[in-house]
Amino acid sequence: MGSEYPSGAMRARRAVLALVLAVVALVPISGGAAGPAWEQWKSVPGVFDVGGPRSDGSVLVAGTAALYTLTSSGDLVPFARGPGGYRDDRGMEAYLAVAPGQHVASTGCDFNRDDTFLLRQHDPIGITRINQAGDETGSFVNVGLPSLTGLAFDTEGSFEHRLLVAGPLDGKTEIVAIDCTGVGKYVTRTAPTLEGGFAVAPKSFGAFGGWLIAPDENTGVIWGIGADGTAKPVAASGLPTGRGVGVESIGFVPPGFARGGQAYYADRKTAGSQQPGSDSVLRIASAALVAAGVQDGDMLAVTEGGASMIDVRCDTNCHVSPVLGATAAAHGSGHLVFTLNTSASQGPSARPTGPPTQPAANAAPGAVPLPIVIVIALLAAAAGAAVAVALARRR
Repeated sequence: MGSEYPSGAMRARRAVLALVLAVVALVPISGGAAGPAWEQWKSVPGVFDVGGPRSDGSVLVAGTAALYTLTSSGDLVPFARGPGGYRDDRGMEAYLAVAPGQHVASTGCDFNRDDTFLLRQHDPIGITRINQAGDETGSFVNVGLPSLTGLAFDTEGSFEHRLLVAGPLDGKTEIVAIDCTGVGKYVTRTAPTLEGGFAVAPKSFGAFGGWLIAPDENTGVIWGIGADGTAKPVAASGLPTGRGVGVESIGFVPPGFARGGQAYYADRKTAGSQQPGSDSVLRIASAALVAAGVQDGDMLAVTEGGASMIDVRCDTNCHVSPVLGATAAAHGSGHLVFTLNTSASQGPSARPTGPPTQPAANAAPGAVPLPIVIVIALLAAAAGAAVAVALARRR
């Protein structure tokens, strides 16, 4: 007849189970906390675009008919507000690009470092230039289009380091490459509908290295435009689509960003939108993006409605991975811009090693990966078993 009291072996097994459960309960497991998110960082009246970085590390911010410089410490300073300063296109999307100071060999001239070029959305349609000191503005070139929808500098040389400007005509998009003397030539007159924050891909970006990359918010397709005018889809974003909703901006993660930096995006206040915006500059630290699987050289694409983000990595093929979900009130606009911490700009940078893994979108800071939890639990179990067996033998 069995005893009503547990045997020594049974007591040992119960002790082991209790110890394992206690250890697992005390250790945080990845998957239980919120992932990366935009910080609503700096209020700017009428903000709609961010450009740069400038040579001093600041970024240039476009508000309504006004410009500002913004430092990493949050110092917002009016820019180009003196005589001859910038006061154009109030309430309009006059996107900007800050010159990296490159040489156009075919015309033997240079774009001055830190000069700013803005879409001029009033007659005559074209580009306005502001010098690096912000005390002189003027018409750089007129473009024979009814409006303009985007611009970016060719930082790779595929387009001879020219300024690339796009605008719609007859249901297509025309793209003009403009040199530092203001002379333009057509890249294509038949590109798909494109609008927002454009960028030229680094040479490491697979088959699209050196191409102009631009989004179509209506379809969610991100397009590549080659120097010969060829248009090819880079990726289907998988993000919400539609005017005022779909992909607004793309940007390429610069070398050294994984070691420290910030990404910036404009959150434009937009009356009547389901995402009303906040009139502020959003930012997110490199550490949060790296934790979500982002690497130097990747392309990030961000929507207008909600500022959700994906990561695109191209080698022999292009791979898409989600990074962060929509922010309920955000209304993104313009370019996606990156700055580096001082230490991040020194030494070799991480290179892409393959397609992005599924981002740890729910990983909590300091969380212990599941394999480590299992090892700890097994060690605890072994220790508990030894103690329990020793106790059982004593009885």
